[in-house]
Amino acid sequence: MKLLPIVALTLLVAAAAHAGEKSMFNGKDLTGWKGVDGFWSVQDGCITGKTTTDHMITENSFLVWQDGEPGDFEFTCKFKLVDEKGELTGFGNSGVQYRSKVVKPEYFVISGYQADMDLQNHYTGMLYEEKGRGILCKPGEKVTISSAEKNQADPKSKDFKIEVSGSSGTADEIKSFIKAGEWNDYKIIAKGNHLQHFINGHQTADITDNDDKHAAKSGVIALQLHKGPTGMTVQFKDMVLKTDN
Repeated sequence: MKLLPIVALTLLVAAAAHAGEKSMFNGKDLTGWKGVDGFWSVQDGCITGKTTTDHMITENSFLVWQDGEPGDFEFTCKFKLVDEKGELTGFGNSGVQYRSKVVKPEYFVISGYQADMDLQNHYTGMLYEEKGRGILCKPGEKVTISSAEKNQADPKSKDFKIEVSGSSGTADEIKSFIKAGEWNDYKIIAKGNHLQHFINGHQTADITDNDDKHAAKSGVIALQLHKGPTGMTVQFKDMVLKTDN
């Protein structure tokens, strides 16, 4: 009987340590996620998005998490990306959308921040804004984004500007610690206007988004299946979301 208070205290500490932490995938089926039928499934205990040359999506489409639109959070997962033949020489492009919104519900088309990934790892780790401002932070960069006045006489003029203020590594250095065709760890930290990406423990992007017109404070989390000239397969597992509540 004397052990009961210790056991109770241990359970209380364990519960407190996991407060705000949520598993986003049950490892068995797509409960809690929605996407275009026929392209997403669970294989080998992993969320799997797959296209082939003969079975291709008509535009970039996403598997959308249905349990909220988080603002400040830490997201972690493992991902693996291969081409249609299960190799590394063909097409492959995906990403994790966050603080995003659904712009075409019937085909699960998303706009917003994307922690990018591609088969050749030219873009893996960077911040891309799908259907928005485009590439905001290349791999290894630390950037600050701010509003700008658009030059109406110049069709290429933008109403925002990006300033590179630092680096966590060159593009080649970033690429060197990404395991092509194997499982890699992805971490996204979003807190206020500060966004950070990490792959296998290495920081790959650091963004301060002061562009009030475009910066998102919260939104959906989703997984990308990118339209391509040929097919590809992307898999995700061990998906955990940590928030303050």
